[in-house]
Amino acid sequence: MTGFRHQTREWLFGLVGGLLLLFIIAPLAGLFLKTTQTGLFEAASDPVVQRSIGRTLLISFLGTMVFSLPAIPLAWLLARKSFRGRTIINGLIDIPIIIPHSAAGIAVLGFISRDSAVGKLAGALGLNLVGHPTGIALAMAFVSIPFLVNAARDGFASVPERYEKAALNLGASPLFVFFTISMPLAWKNILTGLILMFGRGMSEFGAVVIIAYHPMITPVLIYERFTNFGLKYAQPVSAVFIIICLVLFIMLRLLSPKRK
Repeated sequence: MTGFRHQTREWLFGLVGGLLLLFIIAPLAGLFLKTTQTGLFEAASDPVVQRSIGRTLLISFLGTMVFSLPAIPLAWLLARKSFRGRTIINGLIDIPIIIPHSAAGIAVLGFISRDSAVGKLAGALGLNLVGHPTGIALAMAFVSIPFLVNAARDGFASVPERYEKAALNLGASPLFVFFTISMPLAWKNILTGLILMFGRGMSEFGAVVIIAYHPMITPVLIYERFTNFGLKYAQPVSAVFIIICLVLFIMLRLLSPKRK
């Protein structure tokens, strides 16, 4: 009787989960079914599309790498240290996820505009962040960095603290312990966070379009094709971008360490 109940539960959960998977797969399948091979080939061979995809991947990758430098140490502090305001900081980190991305773009624009402190500093260096790849990277990072911080924090929290204390008692420096014990043991979570941050950044539209319509990243190009030419011309670009994203992230998942 118990085995029958377990089997019924598994069938029920499988059915519910299958419906959710269908909800995810059906729109994507519909997109590819409505995209002709000719349209797909033309979009893939279009220099404008190629440049936008390359620009999108590069800016998101560089933004992820640069912002990982402060994000990973912050994640360690949040996982290891108890201090006043830690709960508030954890809440602040999640704000970019929950606010509308158009509002996120407005916030970033106010932060980097020419009359802001950051904008004036950039202007003194001959750089206008608005309408520049650097501004796009900042917008991407703003909405995606919570994924890295949260994943890395969970990874550091899962590392037994006694390993770090043992190394410190043996005379190792705190930085040596961090780079040789803490990070290697939390690396799977950190890598997952990096992949999620990279993916979220390259898919951002709402915040980026407020900072820089040009140079166009692919999400903005898809919107531009849709508004100017209609669904028929936006679908092939969307399909090409989705294929590249799928291939890229399958490769990253295959290369990432397997969890035991």
